Amino acid sequence: MLRFQAQSLLRSNFKQFLRLQSTVSIPQTQKGVIFYEHGGDLHYKDIPVPKPKPNEILVNVKYSGVCHTDLHAWKGDWPLSVKLPLVGGHEGAGVVVAKGSNVNNFEIGDLAGIKWLNGSCMSCELCESGHESNCEHADLSGYTHDGSFQQYATADAVQAAKIPEGTNLAEVAPVLCAGITVYKALKEASLSPGQWVCISGAAGGLGSLAVQYGKAMGLRVIGIDGGPGKEELFKSLGGEVFIDFTKQKTDSDMVAAIQKATNGGPHGVINVSVSDAAISLSTKYVRTCGTVVLVGLPAHSVVKSDVFSHVVKSINIKGSYVGNRADTREALDFFSRGLIKSPIKVVGLSELPAVYKLMEAGKILGRYVVDTAK
Repeated sequence: MLRFQAQSLLRSNFKQFLRLQSTVSIPQTQKGVIFYEHGGDLHYKDIPVPKPKPNEILVNVKYSGVCHTDLHAWKGDWPLSVKLPLVGGHEGAGVVVAKGSNVNNFEIGDLAGIKWLNGSCMSCELCESGHESNCEHADLSGYTHDGSFQQYATADAVQAAKIPEGTNLAEVAPVLCAGITVYKALKEASLSPGQWVCISGAAGGLGSLAVQYGKAMGLRVIGIDGGPGKEELFKSLGGEVFIDFTKQKTDSDMVAAIQKATNGGPHGVINVSVSDAAISLSTKYVRTCGTVVLVGLPAHSVVKSDVFSHVVKSINIKGSYVGNRADTREALDFFSRGLIKSPIKVVGLSELPAVYKLMEAGKILGRYVVDTAK
């Protein structure tokens, strides 16, 4: 009892310290990475610290995951309006240091996460039905709203993620987008424990988390990827069967290998790769009456499915975007219970351009996370 009281007092005092510190130590400028045109130079420089609006919190971002979406935003790959100049990033984990006058669900000193969905209108049909991410007026971190590749960033308090005290902020950062996204995709596949799920792109940032969420949800996981170290990572995360696409001579060989390993094909496929060919191939090896879920967003891509086979096999193809607030809470709960581990490599924020180069070359295992203090 005394130990519990002592721990509670320490937590309380630490929060009081953060509240006091925040009133005197929020600087006017900060380090961040900003670009002024698509594909242009990434500038690591001093930029202003944003001021939170009445509905926003200001988060002192400690760590931010680096997502393929950040690369697409920088290169201008998608047919969506984007803010320029822009500070990218949407997997930011840190401490609340200020809040707007209308915020009542966060206190100074709380841990908070900045997600891809920075805010939505919360009054349209989509928001009312739990599809906030599909809101026509959605505000997106690192796309239409300056994101987490800076030391201080703002987020709508309604959509910001609540992170439990004591959480490792570097490890939880990738869960704020990659984890939530693949967890939602697995739910969209409507699979039952014991069924097979295939993760296409199984050793990347999203894939490495999808493997773990799949296993935690009672599914049998087959993974597809290629290159050094990827099978070892997949197996270390609990994956059951690994298919190295670089060792298959033809698409027919790939389909045969996957269907043989799963006794007829996986019941669901989660496509997190950014390969047109891999996405279209998944419609061939998926099990009859199975579901293909599209998550990865390669630029200018089209999924191709043979109509005759599509109809006769009665397969489903569906898209899955990022999760809502309930998905966020559930995905973080898996992490908090120790069922999900983020295979991360931490580098300084100033090294972000080098991370993008590795990402373009397909040489990343797991997830890179940037430390905003470096």
